[in-house]
Amino acid sequence: MNDKILIFEKSKNGVSGCNLPETSISEAELLDKIPNKFRRVEAASLPEITEGEAMRHFVGLSVKNHHIDRGFYPLGSCTKKYNPRRNDRAAGMRQFVSCHPLAPCKTAQGTLQIMYDLSECLKEISGFDEISLQPVAGAQGEFVGLLIIRAYHLSKGRLRKKILIPDSAHGTNPASVTMAGFETVQIPSNEKGRISAETVEKYIDEDTAGLMLTNPNTVGLFESEIEKIAEIVHKAGALIYMDGANLNAQMGIIKPGKIGFDILHFNLHKTFSTPHGGGGPGAGAVGVVKELGKFLPSPILRPDVENNNLLYFDYDCPDSIGSIHTFYGNLANSIRAYAYIRTLGSKGIRRVSENAVLNANYLKALLNDEFEFPYDGICQHEFVLSCSRQKKKGAKALDIAKRLLDFDYHAPTVYFPLIVPEAFMIEPTETESKETLEQFAKTLLAISGEVDTNLEKLTGAPFTTPVKRLDEIKAAREHDVCFKG
Repeated sequence: MNDKILIFEKSKNGVSGCNLPETSISEAELLDKIPNKFRRVEAASLPEITEGEAMRHFVGLSVKNHHIDRGFYPLGSCTKKYNPRRNDRAAGMRQFVSCHPLAPCKTAQGTLQIMYDLSECLKEISGFDEISLQPVAGAQGEFVGLLIIRAYHLSKGRLRKKILIPDSAHGTNPASVTMAGFETVQIPSNEKGRISAETVEKYIDEDTAGLMLTNPNTVGLFESEIEKIAEIVHKAGALIYMDGANLNAQMGIIKPGKIGFDILHFNLHKTFSTPHGGGGPGAGAVGVVKELGKFLPSPILRPDVENNNLLYFDYDCPDSIGSIHTFYGNLANSIRAYAYIRTLGSKGIRRVSENAVLNANYLKALLNDEFEFPYDGICQHEFVLSCSRQKKKGAKALDIAKRLLDFDYHAPTVYFPLIVPEAFMIEPTETESKETLEQFAKTLLAISGEVDTNLEKLTGAPFTTPVKRLDEIKAAREHDVCFKG
């Protein structure tokens, strides 16, 4: 119970966890070197504890946070998979860490070569002709894609207003559409959970600038009519953009740039195992077909064919949408992604997608009898089940998700996509073992069984986490943290 004691309660006047080296400079002289505006008026209110207690405090905080190294993280559409340590070692090499972003190109050829080679790898994987590594998040990659669509239509002499998106789209899609100055037009999925060519043809008109589509989509299904859809979109003079959040399902199997898509953003922090969040920021590289290459963010990394292919940044890009981030993207994550791709090779990259699809379908089969599946059949790297059956007995998807926390599992995505009632979106990824999937399924089935045997406990979970169940309504309405019970 020692970790339940607040760090300030452990504080004792005069205790110190560190000793600063002796210096010949007086305190007054040191203070003179600090401008007045940066000096504290009063001493910081910090706990006074030993070094050991400080270490225990921070280690204790670290194990309260769930992460992929602590437990299974089946968060649908976010591909939380193991991050190989060799990638971190590569990104942490002194030569990269000490490379200043304003260093002359001729002094940073090794770093630029990795960026260039990564772009070439992404071209090969995706089937696109040009790549920009500048965006530092998937959402920013989306925004770039839409700005490219905007620039394309302006170059044709007329800015169209509408972007079609499916009703199962990620929430960032309509947000990016609005930020880019377009109007969102939502189109419905059919009874199979997909977008049909017939529906696209019904909604598209002369004011349609483009169609945004996630493939596989957010219910884990491949958009089987994509080539027909692309033909309709292009015939109308519009472009088709692919949200690359689910690229983990098709590497080495399908090349989006060869089946009708014009633009794609990659999530290097999902598909290519670079860290999320605290290890980020992310990386949202963008690929485009040749015709759209001139609109990519500037500067563009190119080889100087007249100077022994010396790599340089080309700022002479009159048709570019402009720079959308300082310098040239998140170099550390680009290096991690490059190390990941080179470690696996072409055969390994394909195996990633094959195993991701296999794991998802195996886990789905283990859960098939207990839960409802609105869109049944073979899924891709993820699937969506419904807890409607359990809700009828008194337990919502949210209750089941919170109960999972008691078993050291991170909960899957719930209540998304909105086209599935009581949705549970699960993505096991390719890095989890058969045994892990079986244990997770066993746990989820046991939790579902509590609907009949211990409903009160199920709807009161979690019990073993540092923070127990929040009062959801109060927490949503008020910024102060409020606990229930």
